[in-house]
Amino acid sequence: MSYQALYRVWRPQRFEDVAGQEAVTRTLRNALSHGNTSHAYLFSGPRGTGKTSAAKIFAKAMNCPNAVDGEPCNECDLCQSITQGKLGDIIEIDAASNNGVDEIRDIREKANYAPTEAEYKVYIIDEVHMLSMGAFNALLKTLEEPPMNVVFILATTEPHKIPLTIISRTQRFDFRRISPQDIIKRMTYILNEKQVEFDPDALMSIAKAAEGGMRDALSILDQVISFSDGRVTLDDTLRITGSITQELMIDYLTAALNHDTEKGLGLLHQMMQEGKDANRLVEDVILFSRDILIYQKTEDDTLLKMSKVDDSFKELIAGAHPEKIYDVIRIMNQTQLEMRTSTHAEVYLEVATVRLAQATPQAATVSAPQATVQKDTSDSQEIRSLKNKLNQMQKAIEQMQKTSSDNNGAAAPKRQPTRKKSGQTAFKVNTHQVFGILEHATRGDLAKLKDVWPDLINALSTSQKAIMNTSKPVAASPNGLVVTFDYDILCERAASDTFLIDAVGDYLEKVIGHRADMATVPSAKWLEVRQAYIDQMKSGSQEGNTDEQEKEEVTQESEEMEAVVSEAVNLFGKENVTIND
Repeated sequence: MSYQALYRVWRPQRFEDVAGQEAVTRTLRNALSHGNTSHAYLFSGPRGTGKTSAAKIFAKAMNCPNAVDGEPCNECDLCQSITQGKLGDIIEIDAASNNGVDEIRDIREKANYAPTEAEYKVYIIDEVHMLSMGAFNALLKTLEEPPMNVVFILATTEPHKIPLTIISRTQRFDFRRISPQDIIKRMTYILNEKQVEFDPDALMSIAKAAEGGMRDALSILDQVISFSDGRVTLDDTLRITGSITQELMIDYLTAALNHDTEKGLGLLHQMMQEGKDANRLVEDVILFSRDILIYQKTEDDTLLKMSKVDDSFKELIAGAHPEKIYDVIRIMNQTQLEMRTSTHAEVYLEVATVRLAQATPQAATVSAPQATVQKDTSDSQEIRSLKNKLNQMQKAIEQMQKTSSDNNGAAAPKRQPTRKKSGQTAFKVNTHQVFGILEHATRGDLAKLKDVWPDLINALSTSQKAIMNTSKPVAASPNGLVVTFDYDILCERAASDTFLIDAVGDYLEKVIGHRADMATVPSAKWLEVRQAYIDQMKSGSQEGNTDEQEKEEVTQESEEMEAVVSEAVNLFGKENVTIND
């Protein structure tokens, strides 16, 4: 097979050829020129950004006898052998297919042998995140204390899957997505070397479709060259990538801004008949709308990702209200989510086009003075509504206070039971367990528990955290704690979840030194349960120690505080009240 793909033929052979990674290449060159190389490196970043190419260049520069300022000469026998993949001391391993313990043990054994031709033996492990946990453990000791003249270079697109013990033993370099300007510069150089004519707009379209990957850009360029008749044109590029021209995009958005539904649907059908990709179309509309907003605020064309500034683009910007563009982005983003689960993408695009043409933001349909008056009127109405609600709350509180004073000395009125859905039963509190905890409860134990409670919730699993998010510790003893929940269903789930109770006990044992059994009580019933305990204590023997007197004082103080909080919530609303202990 005589023909090779562009990304293979034009793979960078020097650090200066690696596009868009100046920070990484400069650091590696300085380390080589000053002799400060490490024994292990981790190259992470998106696909096609130069990780493996940089690793091979680094291996050449370490072993090249004629290296200058960290750059290999690419002319000596060692450089030529490494470039052709023939040097046995430079070992490339694909971890996707060699991810077992046996393969890593084999590497560990062979690493003990000295290099045969080069000065350093270099292992390049690509897609290292695919290794099994056993393979990582087998590699761990070798990475920490490798044999003399052995260097490991790990490359991955998913660094979050690599154990921290591996990352901490390497020097990490993050490769970023390559900017469209750098991709265009590299493609221009390649096309000039191949003596292929090209349209600059076509290269811009390829760079945008590549999404920051040089390999993807060169693969698309390879397709366009094969499709065209010796010249890279914009029309051929758009056919290959499935994108649309800027003129068509402007016409489509103009129809939406002018509420011309018929024209918008006609343009959409035209694009679909030309074979444009539906997902690509949605992405292009979102990026183009983003460019409109950015250019309206900055007028800096270097920040644009999708657009070219010309007269038609400026004319569109002049008539595009920001609120309308926000609607375009929001509707298209929702359409993109809906299209992922459907095989009828064109239907969703038609619906989105109709919504775009019919959407009329309030700010875009009135002049600036009218909008100000409208906003002031809306604010005044909102203020009046809040005042009315406040007056109603005050009257309700006065009525409640009057009823309370009239019934002074009489039995306290029973609370109206909360209406529940059919088939739903109230949670039954384990009063025996709660009373046992309250009998030995102290302020000190409760204070310790409140300090660690937020950290305890964060340490739980996702499902357990969802149950405990509304929980609040209200009493604690050395061996137990009482926790309230806003909803009966959460209270019941927490009481019946043995794994959750064990997790809470394990965390408390680790943090405060002892386990504590958790008793759950709905927030609405906590005052009632606590009062029942107080009544039981009063009806029993009157002999009590200092701890019992202290608990009674704390209980009375808590009751007074609950009354104040309850009145504040009724007056100002729960969302406007902050309780500081």
